[in-house]
Amino acid sequence: MKEKEQVQEEINETEVTENVDENEDVNEVTESCDEYKEKLARTLAEFDNYKKRTQKEKESIYSYAICETVEKILPVYDSLKLSLSHECTDEALKKGVEVTIKQFDNVLNSLGVSEIEALGKTFDPNVHNAVMHIDDDSYGEKEIVEVLQVGYQTKDKVIRYSMVKVAN
Repeated sequence: MKEKEQVQEEINETEVTENVDENEDVNEVTESCDEYKEKLARTLAEFDNYKKRTQKEKESIYSYAICETVEKILPVYDSLKLSLSHECTDEALKKGVEVTIKQFDNVLNSLGVSEIEALGKTFDPNVHNAVMHIDDDSYGEKEIVEVLQVGYQTKDKVIRYSMVKVAN
């Protein structure tokens, strides 16, 4: 009988030891699982930040490209506008230049490019470039009295500053 009791005791000890081992394995697996969940959450957050950053960079590059391109073709646009200020006897030519300018205006508007308001406005160094100054009491303080070259801007960036004459 003693042997039977001794064998039974050994079996009980083995079961306790196995249960402890199983609990330790479960704890290790749980900790490992928690680590993987944390790593996954960090990776997802980093990927989300990456997507936002690349979208912002893409928009910035697009805006930069528009500004650079428009800046390069503005002298041509200025020349077309200047050609209308001269007298022309050929009405067909004049009409063709007017249509070309209108198309140019439509393209600039579709790209989000607009003229900078200047004449009669208060001088703003963020969008205007004062190249001349006059003293005349008939005008207000820092009032723009003449636009020498029209300026252009997009929503958030000045492409070309307006060259202006400022009073007082």
